[in-house]
Amino acid sequence: MLLLMGRKPKSEEPVYSRLEVVRAEKGITRQELADAVEVHYQTIGYLERGEYSPSLALALRIAAELDTPIGELFSLTPFAPTERED
Repeated sequence: MLLLMGRKPKSEEPVYSRLEVVRAEKGITRQELADAVEVHYQTIGYLERGEYSPSLALALRIAAELDTPIGELFSLTPFAPTERED
């Protein structure tokens, strides 16, 4: 059994995302971001809706492309709502 830092890993731990908000603020379409990080545009939609958790490599590519710290895009705890998300 794999233990991480003394705790059992959660198999379905949600990953929260601010990807849609940040992408929109930067004026980038789903298709443009998808092309830049080499995934299908639907994958970006799945990530934005929380239907899919990104691999570490994909999360890092997205963060680099958006020039945004990864922790501002994805989190294991919910983000506080912003005016745009209300």
